[in-house]
Amino acid sequence: MPDRAAVSRAEPDPAGAAAAPAPAVSPSSDVAVACENVSLAYGARTVLRDVTFAVRRGERAAVLGPNGGGKTTLFRALTSELEPVAGRVIAPGRCGVVPQTERSRLDFPVSALDVALMGAVSRLPWWRRPGRADRAAAHAALERVGLDAMADETFGDLSGGQRQRVLLARALVQDARVLLLDEPFSGLDTRSTELFMGLLDDLAGEGRTLLIATHDVDQARAWDLVLCLNGAQIAFGPPEETLTLPTLERTYGGSIVELPGGGGHGVLPPHHHDH
Repeated sequence: MPDRAAVSRAEPDPAGAAAAPAPAVSPSSDVAVACENVSLAYGARTVLRDVTFAVRRGERAAVLGPNGGGKTTLFRALTSELEPVAGRVIAPGRCGVVPQTERSRLDFPVSALDVALMGAVSRLPWWRRPGRADRAAAHAALERVGLDAMADETFGDLSGGQRQRVLLARALVQDARVLLLDEPFSGLDTRSTELFMGLLDDLAGEGRTLLIATHDVDQARAWDLVLCLNGAQIAFGPPEETLTLPTLERTYGGSIVELPGGGGHGVLPPHHHDH
């Protein structure tokens, strides 16, 4: 599996905050995606540092953290869009990205099939248009996510859950073995969420590796691993080890409270005071 190495080193953190200890990555045939002491920056500004983790084939890892904590930046590094300023990224040549459907253009007159077919473009020469085999692959991917009957529907007219499944189909057309999902459950109702989670479980069962960026602490408990980020790696490991109150408070920079009525957990801002 190819890996990408950075030759520069990150500047020491001026705040002197200690990074979460993490074992060095020992790449093996089972490791699908990993980072070793990775730091990432935009220009002179380091935005994520000291990231070390390894996710094996067939594992589902939640990437947990607040807005601006580094989740999207990490995904950019895993897709080679952003080179690390220090450390090493181990990733396949092509990761499938499933973006938030809320950020998708909905006024562009393309069909669900057109969107799924976009997954074939990345592996074609610039001069070649998708052919019959590519269209067959797009139909098969839509069928896999339960939407081939809606292949000709305009993408923007679909429900949020349906659009999210079409975007997943696009990644499947790429035949990517590692899928990066950015807040895939944002805006979905309970039924759509359950359906989408079932699809992800099936894909992991086939040996695909899933990294799922999320804010949902309770949902993260459903995955095999959790990576907590807030400008640096806070923790990495199984949910029962990482989703502790002290770790979550460091991740979110505030106090974690249990919401009434079984509503999960919420985060109080760092300077919150009861009145």
